[in-house]
Amino acid sequence: MIVVDTNVVAYFWLDGEQTPAAERLLDVDPDWKVPFLWRSEFRSVLAVAVKKKLCSLEEAIDVAQKAHDHLNGRELSIGSEDVLRLAAASGCSAYDCEFVALAQRLRVPLITNDHQVLRAFPTVAISLERYA
Repeated sequence: MIVVDTNVVAYFWLDGEQTPAAERLLDVDPDWKVPFLWRSEFRSVLAVAVKKKLCSLEEAIDVAQKAHDHLNGRELSIGSEDVLRLAAASGCSAYDCEFVALAQRLRVPLITNDHQVLRAFPTVAISLERYA
């Protein structure tokens, strides 16, 4: 079991340079967990992809549904106190700290390529390349 951040989800579902690493990650550990926040962040990623004409609106809607289906039942709630304490101590965003808090609660690694999170939480956060 691992926690993956929204960028890892995006790497898996949107073809790009990091897609092969995200696919390897799913092979290595298919039990991905996410906080509910991932949905809004992923929608934002898809909206930018449509805006930049990297995919059509219809493709983005299809990808969103597939990603939601894949992560259905793998979404967990995180308490505000944990997130805010981590954000205050680290300087990372509350958004990022939702993923960190979930990984800490589950006592599993957080897979991310976010350099700030990797620096702030070296005992929890592991880069996609290193883990996969």
